[in-house]
Amino acid sequence: MNRTNKRYVVRLEVQERARLERLVSVGKGAAAKLTRARVLLQADQSAGGPGWTDARIAEGLGVTPQTVENLRRRFVEEGLESALLRKKQCRPSRERRLDGAGEAKLTAICCSKAPDGRRRWTLQLLADR
Repeated sequence: MNRTNKRYVVRLEVQERARLERLVSVGKGAAAKLTRARVLLQADQSAGGPGWTDARIAEGLGVTPQTVENLRRRFVEEGLESALLRKKQCRPSRERRLDGAGEAKLTAICCSKAPDGRRRWTLQLLADR
């Protein structure tokens, strides 16, 4: 995508750029978070940024151009913090098997004395109970 045709243009402020550069230079943290920081730094269209194309960023950092585009959109719409962190699911991919009461009951059983002849509770014993 041509840099003049981008719908969501990343323009980092000086403090944001400094924070991302510090995050990347320290190199500690989740790999995905560091990659997102690198993408934003390379996509920066402000005076201090390189303003790379999505294709160049994708090739250089080993992500897809769609990932770069999605990250730019999240940065523009939701801000830096949201772009760095993993996106929350709207709804869980699977239903919870236990509600709060069931979880409390399971915890109580786990903390109780194991059945006779056993040193500890096994998953099968818990399932049978």
